[in-house]
Amino acid sequence: MLYGPEDVHQALDRMAVGIEEELSGTVPVILCVLTGGIIPAGHLLTRLAFPLEIGYLHASRYRGNTTGTDEISWLCKSQIPLQNRTVLVIDDILDEGHTLRAVTDYCGQEGAARTYSCVLIEKLHDRRQPGVTADFVGLQVEDKYVFGFGMDYKGYMRNLNGIYALGPGHE
Repeated sequence: MLYGPEDVHQALDRMAVGIEEELSGTVPVILCVLTGGIIPAGHLLTRLAFPLEIGYLHASRYRGNTTGTDEISWLCKSQIPLQNRTVLVIDDILDEGHTLRAVTDYCGQEGAARTYSCVLIEKLHDRRQPGVTADFVGLQVEDKYVFGFGMDYKGYMRNLNGIYALGPGHE
């Protein structure tokens, strides 16, 4: 286990404070990126004490239980109009940044006044897409395959209450 439940919940508390400072008073649209963002978003939203709208979108680099490609597959776009709105995108992990870039670009194309991004986990490596960062980050991990608290291992274990990593040679 890399991070236990207490570590994750403390990170969510810290992110909520930052989000409240930045977004309170804007009545933002919160977009959960399916499927991995469900658990972090659910826990994070209960910590925010200002008016907001909750929506979702489903953009993924993964097909079934495989590793990612560079191509984004849009399974569902936001049903909430984003024109002139402040948007907060919540996802489970920022790895190479393909999905986050596609989602934030989409929000801009839909006319969002400002788009913020929030990820529970930021993976530390040098393969990140240039210029892709998250505005709010819960925890950082080394360049390992991680799962739990929204992130899956071969389609399973998203529901684990903590962050886990595979050992060397296990994928």
